[in-house]
Amino acid sequence: MKSTPEHDARIAKLTFASVYPHYVTKVESKGRTKAELHEVIEWLTGFDEKRIHQLIAEKATFESFFKQAKLNRNAHLITGVICGYRIEEIQNPLTQKTRYLDKLVDELAKGRPLDKILRNG
Repeated sequence: MKSTPEHDARIAKLTFASVYPHYVTKVESKGRTKAELHEVIEWLTGFDEKRIHQLIAEKATFESFFKQAKLNRNAHLITGVICGYRIEEIQNPLTQKTRYLDKLVDELAKGRPLDKILRNG
């Protein structure tokens, strides 16, 4: 599936605060912890727990969220399909970064070991 300009614009305007509770619910319902979720978010973005909560309070859009992030140098290793999109084929950089995050959360919820999710090797 190819993302459309309308889809990309919708993702840019979506707030991290509106999606974060869904991430928490998804991982906790599968026996993972909020601490593990934060570890995954920090690995991808460089944001520690305090900064995550500030961005939620600010109602930062994904556009603003990823402008402030220092994307992990190994983020390009995140591949596969999420929400019907092949991550490595997404042309819009913001949409791709957002799908990176979705993919990491999905892997966490599916029970993948943290060392594999964090692609450090």
